[in-house]
Amino acid sequence: MKEHPTSPIHRFKPAASIRTQLGLSAAMWTIVGAVLGLVGAWWVLHDGVLWKLFPLLFAMALGILKSHLVLDRAAERISARIIERGDGRCIGGFLSPASWLLVILMAGGGRLLRASPLPRFWIGLLYAGVGIGLFRSSLVFWRHFRRQGQVGLS
Repeated sequence: MKEHPTSPIHRFKPAASIRTQLGLSAAMWTIVGAVLGLVGAWWVLHDGVLWKLFPLLFAMALGILKSHLVLDRAAERISARIIERGDGRCIGGFLSPASWLLVILMAGGGRLLRASPLPRFWIGLLYAGVGIGLFRSSLVFWRHFRRQGQVGLS
């Protein structure tokens, strides 16, 4: 349903450009990835036991693999959605409702993991792997963000 340009919903809607929405997506994936990765690495390595570095590196390698095989495609799909929607769309719409639901479920799952009796070492491995994957795949958004800044500059 199309909103009339003078309707209150249209007038007060927090609208943003394609570039802003791509930047928000990039920033969200970058920040969440960095925080998860750093917290996870801290939980694994905080006691200075050297052998724990090897499972951490393995978890991070799996995260990079997941980034390459799964997350890059998701980031491309989200970027395409943002670009297709065009300028002036609601700022919170950079993710679809299903994607926002997934974000909420993953945040809730992380909260449940932290409240579980699982040792922080194991949760840290999961966080580090997921974090490095998100961080790496945020590059997809940053690439589209940069391209949007170059549009019309030739």
